Amino acid sequence: MNPSPATPPAVRVENLTVRRRRAVLLDSLDLTVDRGVHGLLGPNGAGKTTLLRVLATVAAPSSGTVELLGRAPSSPSARTAVRRRLGYLPQQFGHYPRFTVRELVAHLAWLKEVPAARVPAAVERAVDRVGLADVLDRRMRTLSGGQVRRVGIAQAIVNDPELLVLDEPTAGLDPEHRAEFRALLRELGREAAVLVATHHVDDVAAACDRVTVLDRGRRAVECTPAELAAAAGPEADGDTPGVSPAERGYTGVLRRFRRDGTVAPAAAVPSPAGTAAGASGTTGATATEGASA
Repeated sequence: MNPSPATPPAVRVENLTVRRRRAVLLDSLDLTVDRGVHGLLGPNGAGKTTLLRVLATVAAPSSGTVELLGRAPSSPSARTAVRRRLGYLPQQFGHYPRFTVRELVAHLAWLKEVPAARVPAAVERAVDRVGLADVLDRRMRTLSGGQVRRVGIAQAIVNDPELLVLDEPTAGLDPEHRAEFRALLRELGREAAVLVATHHVDDVAAACDRVTVLDRGRRAVECTPAELAAAAGPEADGDTPGVSPAERGYTGVLRRFRRDGTVAPAAAVPSPAGTAAGASGTTGATATEGASA
């Protein structure tokens, strides 16, 4: 009997370039993401949001190859098929202030073509998973900023996506809800490929299986959070009080990348002694949105 063909990765990006006028927002980027939680780190302007918008099918690449869930989203029908299996939280989550939480999440479930008979239960489950069951019938305009962000996460997961793309999901969340969200990410990553961009290095260290660091549209490194924490080197901030090992590793990787001007190999971060700590392979419908790189 012939073996069944291997399941394609949830995300396969090769030589991806995105330009806006004369600016290069992503520069010949390669990335593969499969089931699990994959973190994206990088300073402002690194290209995180641009990459996520391409993966959410709301922005087109200038060149390169993009495959999502085994399909190239190059035609309207292909994009529609991908969006049914995709969840997306943009950096700026637009909503209708007069809608209740239930109405808004149900409306977005309908846009994602969740079967009508499943929508009520799917909405209640998604809202409960982000800890907002007690405000299900409150109007959006009455919610705090952190609650609105959690509604955004609920709409992203209402269709049980196979690929979940989250841009700054913990922005505006207090420490308690950030900790709860980390647990939710780990739960989601057992069934789906989750790609999350954040400025919170410790969120990545706590919740992600792998991490990619971007800088100026290029990949500086891809590794595990443990490898990142071990990669501080002399460029980082030493034992500065209040700075975690993962934050020191992130700083060291960025400074080394900017100094050397080369892209580190995938899944290989230089250790403090300068040797490679290697590991191979990767594990890791659109809401109203608008954001720049």
